[in-house]
Amino acid sequence: MTKLIGDVILDVNNISLRFGGVKALTDISFNVKEHEIRAIIGPNGAGKSSMLNCINGVYTPQEGTITFRGQTFDHMNSRQVAEMGVARTFQNLALFKGMSVIDNIMTGRNLRMKSNILMQALRIGPAEKEEIQHRARVEEIIDFLEIQAYRKTPVGQLPYGLQKRVDLGRALAMEPQVLLLDEPMAGMNVEEKQDMCRFILDVNDEFGCTIVLIEHDMGVVMDISDRVVVLDYGKKIGDGTPEEVRNNEEVISAYLGTSH
Repeated sequence: MTKLIGDVILDVNNISLRFGGVKALTDISFNVKEHEIRAIIGPNGAGKSSMLNCINGVYTPQEGTITFRGQTFDHMNSRQVAEMGVARTFQNLALFKGMSVIDNIMTGRNLRMKSNILMQALRIGPAEKEEIQHRARVEEIIDFLEIQAYRKTPVGQLPYGLQKRVDLGRALAMEPQVLLLDEPMAGMNVEEKQDMCRFILDVNDEFGCTIVLIEHDMGVVMDISDRVVVLDYGKKIGDGTPEEVRNNEEVISAYLGTSH
């Protein structure tokens, strides 16, 4: 069955980011289309995570704009981005290790809760009903990620691969339109990578989520991505389908080191 890719949902235009005298990104432009899996690849230090940090409001670029669903911004804060429907997982897990799986994923529902913190804590008035509804949604995500057996387990006691699933679950709990995945398979064994690939494809298909993916495993990138943008030393050196990128001489040189 042919996958239906929509119109551009996210447009990155001429983004430049500097830290003092260090150029992290230089004049980067690319777009992301609705319902696609868009990979960002490149050697270590290429600027991939910096690019995600610009998209989700952690960094403010000195130049350029980001357009999301027709609205153009020169900078946004992280809460604005989340409220607009962009969620993020992190290369270094930022989970609450002492909290259970279900409570970690529940934190992803905070933006959607209307009751104030006091009402939530005391579970009074509409807060209790609201929490029951949100927990039902979280249970669906737990079932989807096949981690039912660990619902009440403190996240810090789980193997690394399962902690990565919880991180994905927390992002999914925000019901994002665009999901930013920063090396979701880093540190995983082959079996864990296969599982994560399956979940990413299912999130894209069943949840209808547009995905922007940073990943070092080229086999994974070429297998699951619709389009790939390649960064090297903060500059864009390639952009196209996996096949086009695979045959791009500048990309080959960057990865083999012959251009340096």
